[in-house]
Order: sequence, then C-alpha cells, then structure tokens
Amino acid sequence: MTVRFSKIISLMQSTLRKNNLVRPTALKNLQTQEDGDPYKILIGTILSARTRDETTTQVIKMLFSEFKNPDELSRADLKDIKKLIQKIGFYNVKATRIKEVSKILVEKYNSKVPSNLEDLLTFPGVGRKTANCVLVYGFRKPAIPVDIHVHRISNRIGIVNTKKPEETEIDLQKTIDMRYWIGVNETFVTFGQNICLPIKPKCNLCHLTKICKYYGKNN
Repeated sequence: MTVRFSKIISLMQSTLRKNNLVRPTALKNLQTQEDGDPYKILIGTILSARTRDETTTQVIKMLFSEFKNPDELSRADLKDIKKLIQKIGFYNVKATRIKEVSKILVEKYNSKVPSNLEDLLTFPGVGRKTANCVLVYGFRKPAIPVDIHVHRISNRIGIVNTKKPEETEIDLQKTIDMRYWIGVNETFVTFGQNICLPIKPKCNLCHLTKICKYYGKNN
C-alpha cells in the first residue's frame, strides 16, 4: 500500500497541476505567514470549521492584527472577538471557544501550546482533526488530520472502507507509511475542494480514475 499511496499522491498532484489548481489551503497559508506559530494554527483551525478557506484566511488576518497572543485574546472583550470573526460560520460559539482556549493556555501552559495529542484534546472545541492539524501545521509532527475531504476521498478511492472520520484516521495510520502523514491533509483537502467534490466530482479531469472505486462503480 505504501507504493500505491505514493502513486495516489503523485496522481492527485499531477491532476491539480494540469488544471492550474495548485493553491495552498487556509492552514497552509497561515503556517507560511505566521512561521508555523502553533497558537495561531490552533485558533485558525478552530475558526476554519465549516467555513470557506477564503473567508477563514481573511478573518484570521483581522483577528491576529488585533490580538497577537494568548494573553491578549484571553483578556479581550467577547463582543470585540465576535465582531472580528462574524463572517465565520458559528462565530458566536467559536468566539467563546477561542477565548476559553487562550485563557487555559495562559493559566495552565504558560501561553505555550502543548505538542502532544492528549493535552490538545482537553481544550474546549478541540477534536482529533483540530489537534492533528496543530501537530502537522504547527509542530511539523507526523499526524493525519481527517476532515470531510480526507474521509470522503479515502473511501472513494478505496484506501479505507469506513463510516466515521475517526475510523478513517485509524485505518490510514495503519495503511500509510508515516513519512507521508504530514502531507496527507494538505494534498487531500486541495484535491477535495477542487476535483473530488462531494456532489458531481470532476472525474473527467481526474488522473485517478483507473484506480478509483467510486469512478468504477458510477461509470
């Protein structure tokens, strides 16, 4: 499967290149712009849920231009936070969460984001996907953040046969060589946003049709 997975990654990347769709995700942009600051990756990932990348990037920039670290955000007025992130989906809930997370970081972790999955999962609003994103984009540690794109594409191609993202993460960890883990989320998300869409995927543009179970079943 290691050989097959390297081929899958190669075919995804060639599809994106041929169609001029090689563009960084919101988290990759944030990683580059903020030198991989784990705190900003953590807050950015919480904000990005159920929100378009373009909106996420814009809102994150506004938020961190006003509040630059956990101490400032933990002491910020909740109304001011909500105003800054109001373009984000579920902004009321997320404003409360990022303020709570910042406060915990200040009080318990000396304003430093923990670099292990167990501690990250104790923060309000932080599930496995968010925690793994922090490990990958903030600490460059091998992990596989499984969002809707990773889950959908992994099942369509036939790498896994799972019902829940948590199951997909476990199976991918068993299947994929660890050296590929860091790049899985970025490649799959870009591919899922542009080619392997939830409805009416662009199979006519895809280079994976010969090995794709979804394509074989529906064509």
